[in-house]
Amino acid sequence: MSIYTAVRKLFPDEQAGFGPGSGSTPPDGHKSEFDLRVDGENLLRAAIAAAEPQALVARAMAAHARSVPISGRVYVAGFGTAAVPMARGVYEVLGERAHEATLIVPAGREAYVAPGCDIFRGGDRIPDEGCVAGAQAIRQMAREAGPDDLLVCLVSAGGSTLLTLPPDDLPLADVQLVTGLLLRAGAEPAEIDCVLKHLDALKGGQLSREAAPARVLALVVSDALDGAADGVAGGPLSPDATRFVDAVAVLKRYGAWSEVPLAARGWLDRGQCGDVGDTPKPGDPLFLRTSAVVVGNAELAARAACTEAERLGYDAQVLTTTLGGSAAEAGIFLAETARLVRASRTSDGPPTCLITAGRTTLGRRDPASLTGRNQELVLGAATSLSSMDGVLIASMSTCGRDGTGDAAGATVTGSTARRAAELGFDCARALAQGDGYPVLEALDDLISSGPTGTAVGDVQIVLLS
Repeated sequence: MSIYTAVRKLFPDEQAGFGPGSGSTPPDGHKSEFDLRVDGENLLRAAIAAAEPQALVARAMAAHARSVPISGRVYVAGFGTAAVPMARGVYEVLGERAHEATLIVPAGREAYVAPGCDIFRGGDRIPDEGCVAGAQAIRQMAREAGPDDLLVCLVSAGGSTLLTLPPDDLPLADVQLVTGLLLRAGAEPAEIDCVLKHLDALKGGQLSREAAPARVLALVVSDALDGAADGVAGGPLSPDATRFVDAVAVLKRYGAWSEVPLAARGWLDRGQCGDVGDTPKPGDPLFLRTSAVVVGNAELAARAACTEAERLGYDAQVLTTTLGGSAAEAGIFLAETARLVRASRTSDGPPTCLITAGRTTLGRRDPASLTGRNQELVLGAATSLSSMDGVLIASMSTCGRDGTGDAAGATVTGSTARRAAELGFDCARALAQGDGYPVLEALDDLISSGPTGTAVGDVQIVLLS
């Protein structure tokens, strides 16, 4: 349910005063909670629209037209949430000059791109046989490319799962189990990537190794916390500074080493001893023929939301585009920041908009919980916003999926804790138990957008009337 649909149940039309999408401020200069919710949805829409992959890739391909060989072939390989619209952006510019294309996309996504484009569908979060089959096809394509050819790689969030190709001595089941262990332990994305790079034949720059001596152009829609290319999809086209010993250290840090299957543990041990070659490191000459361009990230989305907020009459500011750490603590930080801003403002000033973006993390939780990091963030904020009027905090995953349920995120206001209590819920208890989805669902405060076609991390909107 969108923010606007949800709020219609809370505020009848005659109380709202101003229609959805108007961005209007009532005559007395004060925005009601309804107005804040409508504006919040408009700002999130602006953020997602700015990160639309097809347009971003088409623009980048046009800018790199000189990279396209006149006589050589152009191969296209895509993997991740945004692979399909990114491929459409390539075909928009190159048309029939694209010789061959292979994409790996999440199962269930609409995937038609162009005749001759091979589509593989893979699992979500945990790799499956479809991921492996697609990765094998992409490796074969890379190996076929010659020195006069160009391999265009379209990289986006989710690619780390979709582009999975275990080494010959390692069963897929071992990689699946290790991935699940790290997710349940609440490991940071960079830590998970460190481990999986060393249980894979393409991650950590190894796809560039397979493509040599062809030239490689990587176009990246980044959901990494720093917005860079090497933190997306396991960095298959970027140098990897981590080593086997670092991967083992991550597993031991989370108490998971003893649960790693024998084959995977043996592979990592062989890597530590130097019996297995490591991923290519910074300074490796193979990357001289690889160019990586970030075409979209969280900063792009946040700046677009800020511009839209200014158009709607807000005094707007982007606080950070690298919001990380605990989701609940990030929510508390945003709520306390809103309280401080409210205390320092003059009563006759314009409404305020604060925008952040990034990627927070969840702690340990019941695997059956539907609660995602954006829901946990706003629930953390709700406990600090209690009884504070004229404030809204919304947090949304730009890919349209937050957690394992159907929500993209959620929104809370100063009335959230009170309304939850009236329905028999305790926000603080739900936060402590890591199960906020039922509370936010009962309040109609979930944001549901469906797949957006992009993925540049999460965006948070703080509005003060």
